[in-house]
Amino acid sequence: MLYIMMFMIGILVFIPLLSAIPLTDPYTKYSQLNLPPGVKGDSVSLDPLNQGPYVGVSDGRILKYNGMDFVDYAYLSPNRSKQLCDGTTDISLSTTCGRPLGFSFDPLTGYLYIVGAYGGFYRVSPQGGLATKLATDVNGVAFHFLEGIDFDPIRRVVYFTDTSLVYSFSDVLLGNPPNLEDSTGRLIEYNTVTGKLRVLVNELPLPSGPAASGDGTFVLYGSVSTSKIFKYTLPTLIGPLARKPQVLLNLIGYPLKIKRAAELGSFWVPVNVFLQLRPPLVHSFGYKFNSNGEVILIKDFAAEYSDQVNVVQEYDSFLGLGGKTLFIGSIIYSYVGIYGTK
Repeated sequence: MLYIMMFMIGILVFIPLLSAIPLTDPYTKYSQLNLPPGVKGDSVSLDPLNQGPYVGVSDGRILKYNGMDFVDYAYLSPNRSKQLCDGTTDISLSTTCGRPLGFSFDPLTGYLYIVGAYGGFYRVSPQGGLATKLATDVNGVAFHFLEGIDFDPIRRVVYFTDTSLVYSFSDVLLGNPPNLEDSTGRLIEYNTVTGKLRVLVNELPLPSGPAASGDGTFVLYGSVSTSKIFKYTLPTLIGPLARKPQVLLNLIGYPLKIKRAAELGSFWVPVNVFLQLRPPLVHSFGYKFNSNGEVILIKDFAAEYSDQVNVVQEYDSFLGLGGKTLFIGSIIYSYVGIYGTK
């Protein structure tokens, strides 16, 4: 019943939502980088030197674009073989080949922190290769559906979300998405100095990928089932304790991975509005908003993406001379989309 309600809401608000989109969209130049045959992308990012993009793909690899082609950079499973896994679409091989769903670079060291779909939290050095598994549980409760991740450069910690303790990523791939009433998700913190893990918030309704504020004061996370963005204010050394998460932004549709924008205090989140359930008909938008919950820009992806968008990652060129660029990742498509302003 809740799915039907969301479906009806999507239809009713679709036209008003389009009217809210700014008439001047600066991201007008589109191109794409095709991935190797047989694989689909998801998370996408540049490294601290603005090299890449890097993209996590469905056969278990993290690939790096070297200016001409995508090449292998890292992988999660020690049992992975290129002969068995490269280009595979066999879901039954997922635990053997691995499946990175999110990653974030430490801008100081260049280490890449990764969440795998099947219960692992990892780190890989700037040289790439086999990632080191850092943890499979917190407080004795195993990770189940790790989805999004972000590195906090000020606090030197990593935030990531465990979307559900009931449903898995395999359920999504097999057409059995989580029940929107599920509230078993968690927001988790990993301290890179002490190596300790802790749960910041429990019993979350299908949380989606977190984003650190960039100044160490708060962390954001989305909720797929409530269509909201929450703001969790972090404790300070001289100030009050952490506050309960507060609603920062109400949305129409399902928010996925949140990422910091090029300017401090701004963020991007992809929002997918389901206009039809079977077969799925999705209209995808990118919302750029600030730390006060004010929407700065709504980017319509319909012309290039007729299905789900998972991540919108914005970067500014050197001194801003080349304008800003959006990199788009999606588990549906076999390419990385790129929108430029110049």
